[in-house]
Amino acid sequence: MFFDRLFLFAHALQARDDLPIPEWLFAWGASLVLLVSFGLLSFSWRTARLQEEDWRTLPQGLSTALLNPVVEVLCGALGVLLLGVTIYSGLNGTEAPDRNFSVTFVFVTFWLGPVALSTLFGDFFRAFNPWRAIARTVSGAFRLVAGQQAPAALKYPDWLGVWPAVVGLFSFVWLELIYGATGLTGGIDPHSVAVAALIYTVITLVAMTLFGIDEWLERGETFSVYFHMFSTLSVLEVRDGRLGRRRFLSGSTSWGLLAGMLPLVLLAIGSTSFDGAQEGLLQTPIRDTFEWFTDRGLGPIAAYRINATAWLLIVVGGMSGMYLFGIAGMRTVRGSPPFRELARSFAHTLIPISLAYLVAHYFSLVVFQEQAQFTYLLSDPLGDGSNLFGTADNGVNFGLIGSNAIWYTQVAALVVGHVIALTLAHDRALAVYDGDIKRATRSQYWMLAVMVSFTSFGLFLLSQANA
Repeated sequence: MFFDRLFLFAHALQARDDLPIPEWLFAWGASLVLLVSFGLLSFSWRTARLQEEDWRTLPQGLSTALLNPVVEVLCGALGVLLLGVTIYSGLNGTEAPDRNFSVTFVFVTFWLGPVALSTLFGDFFRAFNPWRAIARTVSGAFRLVAGQQAPAALKYPDWLGVWPAVVGLFSFVWLELIYGATGLTGGIDPHSVAVAALIYTVITLVAMTLFGIDEWLERGETFSVYFHMFSTLSVLEVRDGRLGRRRFLSGSTSWGLLAGMLPLVLLAIGSTSFDGAQEGLLQTPIRDTFEWFTDRGLGPIAAYRINATAWLLIVVGGMSGMYLFGIAGMRTVRGSPPFRELARSFAHTLIPISLAYLVAHYFSLVVFQEQAQFTYLLSDPLGDGSNLFGTADNGVNFGLIGSNAIWYTQVAALVVGHVIALTLAHDRALAVYDGDIKRATRSQYWMLAVMVSFTSFGLFLLSQANA
């Protein structure tokens, strides 16, 4: 993607700093932290504590201030406005990806911002979802004219689960990482971003018409399903129009039971891993197989896209295999549930790992590129020389954070994320094995191996990408 140049420049500036501790020592340290955490959990966490959310309402005044119709309309209108600006700037602005509002907004601000906000504040995206706002406006107008609610044309099939969201997530990742590959196409162009946004808008509105607004938001709309996944880690949740708090992490324990939820989180982890691996670990194999495709007569763009898609699937499959290996090992413990049930039951433990991978891989990108988003890109969204807010001449301060600080943040994100995942897995094991601490602990030997593998792999990818 077009951010590669920013990364290369940033790394060039940061290469002057030497880490005071060798990178390999961080991997050993991270593994030690997981081992110690596992031991502490085994000895001190002997009953399931997170299976019940214990949701309690916060003061009524807070709910009234945040969840009233005026705030909802304003948030929805802002979401629609940003969608409109994205499409308009993509169609009518400059074709330079780094000067057009649409590209940075979609692949940095929109893609990564709600993940952090959802983790902190709950289902944040729902209020700003532009497709929800458009659909509710049209539905309200229909109800006003017809005097009745428009019925859904079709019943959403239960067996479909969240698979439409999985397909949408894969399409988004493919658009970003493969279709818009910098090495061949100069980065994804703003026009393609705008067209993709229009196509997705049409598909989403049609699906909402067929299956109902709320039904599609819950199961089919990619970004609602994806951001909601991270919101389950938050202590905040809205129920029946009231804002309340629950036990930390307990919201995630009821996630993962619908068809497609496990593939969704595995795709999230695998796609982030692929983005990191293609910069280091897989750079040579990807180049070799690309040359194999071109030697057989494929054009460079087609060869790259087919080759990169295959490698994306391989990485996602590899990460999935690591998890399923741990589940297969757990099945050896007496009294274990069937394999499929066990895999779904522990799917929520992967959410903090997905979050950790996102923070580790994209932290520096957000730090640098959001400076551009809220200065010259906001002031000159079309890249035509306008200066709406007087910040069009501002630049990116690459010295805002050094390479050591970035590395420490990346390591901390991976370690904390995997410790949280280990905690969730231990708590679920106690519930699965009816409070039998011996069987629960024995089952988690396998999950510990999975967590150590994920952590070590993540650190290795970072060290390769930053080399």
